Amino acid sequence: MEITWSDFEKIDIRVGTIVTAQEFLKARKPAYQLSIDFGDELGIRRSSAQITTHYTPDGLVGMQVVAVVNFPAKQIANFVSQCLVLGVVGADGAVVLLQPTQGVPNGLRIA
Repeated sequence: MEITWSDFEKIDIRVGTIVTAQEFLKARKPAYQLSIDFGDELGIRRSSAQITTHYTPDGLVGMQVVAVVNFPAKQIANFVSQCLVLGVVGADGAVVLLQPTQGVPNGLRIA
């Protein structure tokens, strides 16, 4: 299905830095609870991410990621996810996170 340019412009995709990551013990599938700094305009947003195959909580802290920040909040067990971290899903179902190849200021918009 094709989308229009105006459809794409509705999606707010930003760069942020993971400031905390911990195991999400109440999730049905293995996941982490992330806190991501999107800069002064958006602040810290939280996300649940099923990225446990390739990442550890300690390895995620300080990593810049790309996320959709204008979805409505989603309740997952006892946690509210406020953004969707983007990644590539491999043939095995494991996710590899999308990241800028160079450090950029948090909150910059992807275009």
